[in-house]
Amino acid sequence: MKKVDAIIKPFKLDDVREALSEVGITGMTATEVKGFGRQKGHTELYRGAEYVVDFLPKVKIEVVIKDEQLEDCIEVITRAARTGKIGDGKIFITPVEKVIRIRTGEQDETAI
Repeated sequence: MKKVDAIIKPFKLDDVREALSEVGITGMTATEVKGFGRQKGHTELYRGAEYVVDFLPKVKIEVVIKDEQLEDCIEVITRAARTGKIGDGKIFITPVEKVIRIRTGEQDETAI
């Protein structure tokens, strides 16, 4: 099993969710986060004063999937989240040792 963390632009969340659903990946967690990478933030003007916005709003999607779903998952997220502009985000993949469904006690792939 793998855990896929994707940091994307907030307005792309629905596109990514729908695309994952189309390939059979139904469960996910989405969290509003802030961060920066190569963008390094930007400056804004508010009431005549210029200030720096270091952390930009993003959405973090977390999905736990079977190993055989990994390539489809990566491809779908990349396609649905891409705008072609700086700040489209990143995808991180980590191994998952164990999953337990609290309600039933099911474990590993049956608990996903």
